[in-house]
Amino acid sequence: MASPAKSPVSIRWDNGELWLLDQTRLPHHVNYEQQVSAEQLFDSIHQLKVRGAPAIGIAAAYGLCVVMRQWLDASLPEFRQQLRVQADFINSSRPTAVNLKWALDRMLALADDYSGSSSAELHKSLVQEAQAIHAQDQALCQAIGEHGLALIPDGAGVMTHCNAGALATGGIGTATAPMYLAHEAGRKFRVFANETRPLLQGSRLTSWELHCAGIDVTLLTDNMTAHTLASGQIQLVIVGTDRVAANGDVANKIGTLGVAIMARHYGIPFYVACPSSTIDLNTPDGKSIPIEQRHADEVRRVGDYQATVNEIAVQNPAFDITPAELVTGIITEKGLIEPPFGEGLSKLFAG
Repeated sequence: MASPAKSPVSIRWDNGELWLLDQTRLPHHVNYEQQVSAEQLFDSIHQLKVRGAPAIGIAAAYGLCVVMRQWLDASLPEFRQQLRVQADFINSSRPTAVNLKWALDRMLALADDYSGSSSAELHKSLVQEAQAIHAQDQALCQAIGEHGLALIPDGAGVMTHCNAGALATGGIGTATAPMYLAHEAGRKFRVFANETRPLLQGSRLTSWELHCAGIDVTLLTDNMTAHTLASGQIQLVIVGTDRVAANGDVANKIGTLGVAIMARHYGIPFYVACPSSTIDLNTPDGKSIPIEQRHADEVRRVGDYQATVNEIAVQNPAFDITPAELVTGIITEKGLIEPPFGEGLSKLFAG
């Protein structure tokens, strides 16, 4: 199951051209933009035209291949030097999502290990590596879904926050992967998607994506979360993540921490779904994760509507940190990891 049949894919690699779905225009406009430069790709990632940690990594890997075409006739040392310069620039587009750096580091490692003498041949190998990253993410999403499937029985109510779906990955999503497989298996369940202010990824993306796939989905405003959790309609929460620290602390879209606190209060399991590439053992805890600060106008405005005056001060962190003690389990392609996470995450990579 590469992607839900009725949902558009977020990334297309077509005859050496990179096309990204502009997710800022969804759900009303399905528009793909060809990426032709490092500056354009930087803007596409920073402006959230492509978003979701796995999708950002895939886009960056392909984008690096596009950018490096102009150095095909350069000497191998110059090609490698420019590859690192361009990778560093692309990596600076968003600081929190670890998959971005992971994918670019993988491309740089391949270049460092290349034993040939042709920049053009190295470029071909980089394209193959980017395609492998994309294909592997599809398989990882499927495996995450299989390991999380048992968590969604018939009659379950599942809450999610932001979009960790097919639009955020190369496959069927991370948090949504168990939902797609449960739907495919014929289970009857209901998803409650938080709208996710300020950019409304839950309403614009998650609810639309699941609706297109025929999954029963109900949209909630963010301030309905506690009420809905208290109502008895929710049996579990599944969210994605942009980075998991070595101790199990989780960085995800702003508002996730509040959902986790409320879920713990009402005794509802809170799960995080991600590929192992999103787990960063080099980051000891959540305090060490850089939190992206975004433009105030994202809060002052709702779409084209100016909700307040420009003189009002605004805080707009893109992410918050959910401490490991609030997480019931982390669903990865290798299985469900339960506390203590420090030990479990170390074993995941040791194995």
